[in-house]
Amino acid sequence: MQFFVNALNDDAFLLDLEAGSLDEIFSATLDHLVSRDFLNSEHREIVREALWERERIASTAIGQSVSIPHAYVAELKQPLVFFVRLSKPVNLGAPDGIPTRFFFILLGPLDSASGHLDTLTQIARLMSDDEFRFDISQANSRSDLIESLSRFIKRNTEQQASPERSLEEEGLVYSGKFFGGVKEDFTRRVKHYRDDWARGWSWKSFSAIVFLFFACLAPAVTFGGIMGAITNQQIGVVEMLIATAIGGMLYAAFSGQPLILLGGVGPLLVFTGILFDLCLDMDIPFLPMYQWIGFWTALILLLLAAFDASYLMRYFTRFSDDVFSALMSLMFIYEAVKAIVYVFQESFGNESVNHDKAFLSLILAVGTFSIALNLSRFRRSRYLMPWMREFLSDFGPTIAITVMAVIAFVFRSEIQLDQLAVPDSIRPTHIDAESGSPRSWIVDGSQLSTQLKLLAILPAILTTVLIFLVQNVTSRLINNPDLKLKKGAAYHLDLAVIAMLVGLCSIFGLPWLVAATVRSLAHVRGLASVDEVLLSSGETKERIIHVEENRLTAFAIHALIGISLVALNLLAMTPMAVLFGLFLYMGIVSLSGNQFIERLNLWLMDSALYPRTHYIRRVSIRIIHIFTFVQFCCLAVLCLINLSPVKWVRLTFPLFIALLVPIRYFMNRTLPAEDLKILDAQTDMDLDDEELHWAG
Repeated sequence: MQFFVNALNDDAFLLDLEAGSLDEIFSATLDHLVSRDFLNSEHREIVREALWERERIASTAIGQSVSIPHAYVAELKQPLVFFVRLSKPVNLGAPDGIPTRFFFILLGPLDSASGHLDTLTQIARLMSDDEFRFDISQANSRSDLIESLSRFIKRNTEQQASPERSLEEEGLVYSGKFFGGVKEDFTRRVKHYRDDWARGWSWKSFSAIVFLFFACLAPAVTFGGIMGAITNQQIGVVEMLIATAIGGMLYAAFSGQPLILLGGVGPLLVFTGILFDLCLDMDIPFLPMYQWIGFWTALILLLLAAFDASYLMRYFTRFSDDVFSALMSLMFIYEAVKAIVYVFQESFGNESVNHDKAFLSLILAVGTFSIALNLSRFRRSRYLMPWMREFLSDFGPTIAITVMAVIAFVFRSEIQLDQLAVPDSIRPTHIDAESGSPRSWIVDGSQLSTQLKLLAILPAILTTVLIFLVQNVTSRLINNPDLKLKKGAAYHLDLAVIAMLVGLCSIFGLPWLVAATVRSLAHVRGLASVDEVLLSSGETKERIIHVEENRLTAFAIHALIGISLVALNLLAMTPMAVLFGLFLYMGIVSLSGNQFIERLNLWLMDSALYPRTHYIRRVSIRIIHIFTFVQFCCLAVLCLINLSPVKWVRLTFPLFIALLVPIRYFMNRTLPAEDLKILDAQTDMDLDDEELHWAG
């Protein structure tokens, strides 16, 4: 990439040029060349006319926001490459429809055209790199541009040395030492610790904090309410909010992958309900038993972290990741739809209830979903100014919540909607029957006999399996190469932190927390800069090019949940229908990019119009459909287990997640291994060929 180095060293570049047309770009560039003695003033108009003559033949905008104008005239003596970055992109009719912001202007004598062919190839290679384009779009000086180029060279050198993503890079390695994996994770991540806090101070981070505050608060309140109902208020909403706030802040501060958000999950909720019923039947005090199960669970999880047990996740592949991700997304969608349906059933099943409540709830939910979804895609719109499009895209979910909440407020006197159910004070939910006062915050587990304390190991094993799988599968999804995270995974360290938090929550009788899949994926997408690429089929596909990896957003989200405890009356004014729409948005968005869902669409699509993805080009359609059908069956079984009215069946959820591994293993005996490898590739290769079509 010597051409770019020469341009930077010779000051042959302009950053954030204010220009709205190609004529203005050429004029400003040539004026700069004349002022720096790169171009004789007498030759300015000759070069300008040569540039325009090339543009009249065909636009030099090649796509990916890049244009390469060039002119070769006898008056020039030396070849030159000049780089220009516009402050605002202009539409020059690029083949992918993306406005152009980056210009590499190639000038030289008549005999330099052939020499510039190598430069054209290098420019195409350089600008096809998503991260490099993002880096130079953020650069403010020559040193920033040089650093961007250095990172590009380093990245490509490493890829050539190790074309496959290594287990060490993924953090899935067995060290063979006691707490060896935890130490390696800590060493990998500690060098980024200061940057993790500094990176969170941006508008994108602020928008993610506001949006995900509501996205995390709603499940915390909902799950807390359900937990209160199934445990006879032994653990309720207040406990869930406190656990989410404190646990989330501690995890954000000390974990290895702070983009993971913690929260209550359905399977843990079911387990807690079953545990309460067992304690009730056996006349065992629930909270003391809950505490000891938590202690044993924390100890086992800590031992698993110490012996690098998370390396077993290397046997999980995209096959299982996509099924689990789809399940978590569908559960969010199901809960949102079920809640709206319930409002209609209540309205039409009870004549005393105004039907307007059901219809307004539907409008608020669909409105929240539609506004959030459309604004999140507004970045590529042709309307308004670029900074306005960026703002509306980043703050789409927040704007949706605000607009729909205002509409609900306008109709508050006429239609009574269900509001967010929050407690009226900060105290333990459980009230002692004899004294009439709340229980102590610290659970007294000493009242259990030694036999019961030891017996708690048995349910603790099931709890450990559940937390271990949900935590690590979510970590795999978050650290998927498609999400472009750069600071490294930390499976072992994260599991150790979760173990500590489980033990801490058990002391105070708080609900156990684990990685919340959909909320964590929404967190990553909220911090991501995305780009659209044009496939050879004519379709556009959105992909992540950069994520602002930081700790501040996760810490602030959970801190706001803690602060919300002192503003319970204000939170109680939030319509539940708006939050249902938010649930629906998160579920739908989390499904995007799921290769399994993309392949499901093939079942309904005209085979002649299949997209030219890497697996369709390289694997027979029959094998693709068989692979997808097996995944569909696995997803259907997991959905049935989660929706089963029999609690004991729902308790087997973690075992069925673990069974995805042997199911995928036995597929190797029935389907071609090379085809399975392509379908199971951890990174999306959909664009490996298509994205370079503009560079030819």
